[in-house]
Amino acid sequence: MLPLLPSKLPPPLTALLLGALLAACGLPLEWSFVAYLPLALVLLYAASAPTRREVVGRAFWSGAGYSAVHLWWLTAFLGKLFGTPLAGGLALFLFALEGAFLAVMAWLAARLVRSPEARVWVLAGGWVVLEWLRFLGPLAFPWPTLGYTLLPTPAVQIADLGGVLLGSVLVAATAAALVSFWRGRRPPLLLLSAAWVGALAYGVTRTPGQGPAQPMLTLRTEFDSFGRATRQLSLEEMYGIQRRLSAARRPGELVVWSETAVTASGEPQLLPEFAAPGITGLGTPPGETPRRNSVVSVNAAGEITARSEKAKLVPFGEYFPLYSPLRPAYGVIEQVIGFGLAPIRPAETVTPLTLNGVSYGAYICYDSVFPWVARQLTRQGAELLVNVSNDGWYDGWGVQQHFMMGRVRAIETRRWIVRSVNQGVAGAVDDLGRPRQTLSAGEGALHVQPRLLTGQTPYTRLGDLPALLLAALMIGYGVRLERRAEPTGPLS
Repeated sequence: MLPLLPSKLPPPLTALLLGALLAACGLPLEWSFVAYLPLALVLLYAASAPTRREVVGRAFWSGAGYSAVHLWWLTAFLGKLFGTPLAGGLALFLFALEGAFLAVMAWLAARLVRSPEARVWVLAGGWVVLEWLRFLGPLAFPWPTLGYTLLPTPAVQIADLGGVLLGSVLVAATAAALVSFWRGRRPPLLLLSAAWVGALAYGVTRTPGQGPAQPMLTLRTEFDSFGRATRQLSLEEMYGIQRRLSAARRPGELVVWSETAVTASGEPQLLPEFAAPGITGLGTPPGETPRRNSVVSVNAAGEITARSEKAKLVPFGEYFPLYSPLRPAYGVIEQVIGFGLAPIRPAETVTPLTLNGVSYGAYICYDSVFPWVARQLTRQGAELLVNVSNDGWYDGWGVQQHFMMGRVRAIETRRWIVRSVNQGVAGAVDDLGRPRQTLSAGEGALHVQPRLLTGQTPYTRLGDLPALLLAALMIGYGVRLERRAEPTGPLS
C-alpha cells in the first residue's frame, strides 16, 4: 500500500492546501502546464486514505480548495452585486458544491477498487468524466477544466483532435503515471512521456489556415454592468459612445458591438441605433417578457438579416431554478440588487448568422465556455466565430480565465474568433488560439483582419468521444491494477 503523504496538518487542511495548489495552475500563469504535479499529490492523498469515508472526505476538501482559489473572483462579484463584502461568503456554497461532486466521484471510485494505486487511476479517469458532466444540464458550470492549463504549451493544439477534455486526459493520466512510477511501475510514465512528445510535436507543426480576410472593427467599452442593468446609465449615452468608437470604421469593415449593446422591444426589423453593417448583441428593455439575449447580423440599411439567442444561460444569473414557486424569495433579492431576475429565453437551436454571403458563428458571453456551442456552429458551416460578451460581471482573474477558455474554442474548431466586449479582452484570436490583436484596458476600437476558414476538425466531427474513451481506459486500467494487487482487508 502506498504510504500516506507526510503531514502534521489535519487531513482536511492538507487536502484544502493541495486543492489550492492545483487551482494555482488554473490561473493565467505561464507555468500552468505543470498542473499534473499538484494533481498527482491530490490523487495520491485521497487514494491513500485508510477508509472509504476518509477517501471521500479528502476528495471533498481538495475539490473545495480547488474551486475556492480558481473561482475566488466570485466573492468580489457577489459583494458588488449585493452591496456588501459579506455577501461574498455566498460563494462558499458553490465551493462546497464543487467539492461534493468530487466527493461523490471518489466514493464511487473507492467502492470500485480498494488498492491505493488502482484508486489513483480510477480517480484520474473519473476526474475527466466529472469535467465532462459539468458541461451538461441547466446548472452546468465547467469553469475549472484541467485541459486549459496546457495553453502556455504547443500541446494545447491537440484540442482539435478531442477538445479541451483531451488535454484534461493528458494532464490527469500524467498525474496518475507519476504516482505509479513512484510506486515502481515504469510503463505508464514511459507511455505518457511519449504522449507528451507526440502532443508537443503535433502542436509545433500546426500552421495557420489560409482563407480570405474579412476586415472588422471590434469595440471595447467600459460601461458599468450594474448601471446598465438598473438603467442608471442611459441608452442614449451608451449608443453615443459606441457610435463614436465605430466612426473609426474603414471601407469594407463590419462593426461588431458587444452583448446587449442595443436594446429593443419585441421583434424589431430595423436597428437604427447600430452602426451597421455588422453584428451586435441585442437585449430587451427592463420588465419586458419574455426576456431575450440575442445576437443579430445587420445589413447596411439597418435591417436585421439573422438572429440567434444565447445558447447557455448563466445559472442564477439568467436561469433561476424554480423561479415561479420561489418568486417571493427571488423578489427579495431583486429589491436588494435593484433589477429584475426574470429568466431569459434560451436558444432552441444554435445556427450561424449570414451577412453578405458569409456565415458567422456568433455566440454570447457564457456560451464561449461550452465547446459544443462553437462546435455546432462550425458543423453548420460557420467560417468565422464572433463572441459578443459583457465581462463587466467578472472581477480579477475571472476576465482572463474567460478569455483563455475562448481561445481554446478557436483551436477546437480551427476558426478565427473576433471578440467585442464590455470590460473584457476585445480583439481577434487566430485558428491556432493565438491572440493576434487585443485590447484589455480602456475604451477603444480595433481594426482586425480575421480569416474566413472552412473544413471540419476531428473534434467537430467526434466531439468529446475520444476523451471519454481514454478516460474509460484509465478507469479500466485501475480495475486491472486492482485485480493484480495483493489482497487487502475490507475498507469501511
